[in-house]
Amino acid sequence: MFLDLFYKLREHGVPVAVQEWMMLMRALALGQHGSGLSGFYHVARCCLVKSEVYFDTFDAVFASIYGGVEGELEVTEELMKWLEEPKDYEGMTDEQRAMLEELSRDELLQRYLETLAEQDARHDGGGRWIGTGGHSPFGHGGEHPTGIRVGGPGGGHSAMKTIEERKYRAYRTDETLDLRNTKVALKRLRQLTRLGNPEELDLDETIDETCRQGGEIDLVFRAQKRNNVRLLLLMDVGGSMDPFFRPVSRLLTAMHEERGLRDFRSFYFHNCPYENVYSEPQLYREYAVPTGDLLRRFDERWKLLVVGDAAMHPHELMSGYGNIDPRMETETAGIVWLQRLAAHFGRSAWVNPEPVKAWDNTRTNTLIRRVFPMYELTVDGIEEAVAALIGARKAA
Repeated sequence: MFLDLFYKLREHGVPVAVQEWMMLMRALALGQHGSGLSGFYHVARCCLVKSEVYFDTFDAVFASIYGGVEGELEVTEELMKWLEEPKDYEGMTDEQRAMLEELSRDELLQRYLETLAEQDARHDGGGRWIGTGGHSPFGHGGEHPTGIRVGGPGGGHSAMKTIEERKYRAYRTDETLDLRNTKVALKRLRQLTRLGNPEELDLDETIDETCRQGGEIDLVFRAQKRNNVRLLLLMDVGGSMDPFFRPVSRLLTAMHEERGLRDFRSFYFHNCPYENVYSEPQLYREYAVPTGDLLRRFDERWKLLVVGDAAMHPHELMSGYGNIDPRMETETAGIVWLQRLAAHFGRSAWVNPEPVKAWDNTRTNTLIRRVFPMYELTVDGIEEAVAALIGARKAA
């Protein structure tokens, strides 16, 4: 049964070698798959696939042999075709909006699965089926206070869940900066202190000490000045952050080029950090880093900088199992993880790419500002954020 996977992957162009296959066998022998199909899927993909280019091929081959993983929450190709070319949405009156039924997380997912099983054709502009341009809880291009977005772009920043393949782009670190002031603003992240063994000649003190010794030369050494700032960067990626790809890439580029930092680490999340952050923007399990590990690995000497638009459905921030991706839900609410991060790090700041005048348009932005001091992603805003991290003012 296992060898079928090996040979079919090779038949479909996935470059699986004997070394990767032996690594998978070793992982299975150690029980890394957790004795479940889902665990086997993720261990096999981690061991056998060298590049995300082959992820789709791997999924197709795996599904043909083992029946797939997490199939009940996936969308079929037929459904995605129904959701293409959405109907124009004319909007709703306040009275119509007030009549819409608000659903809990469990009711929403249950009704979605029931609707998915019953639906047999495309629908637009309605209030029940999975479609576009209506007030149904399911689909895209319409409006509902507690909905599941299926395909399509996120327009209102208010979906409670999404059912789609979450593919995000990594923010670039080789971006050519057209605003040199961004790098200048980050220069203030330097906090020079004398660290290490005394290896540098202190000329002034040597002269003073020689005079005190009556002309007998007495060399005095001191430790070199080094930047003692350690910076942890957490970045929101995908969805409503897509329009800000370039400015965030410029910021990340400047961070990487600020070589004076004693240490620098960066991780990704989507909308809100939960029990995991991710070393890569794909947010796949193999890139997951437990947020609790961040709190253990990075002590209070580290500075925390979060970049995100703070825009999401209030349920996602304030409720347990609120993660917009139902396959990545956790019992602890997102706001609790933000509070833990803010309480752990001595100094922290949130940089928002949205203009300040738009911040009050989302309730979640107001809630997050009670946890972190928030600054705009502009040159002036970066300078203010750096001052909060390095200066005398403590984070809220």
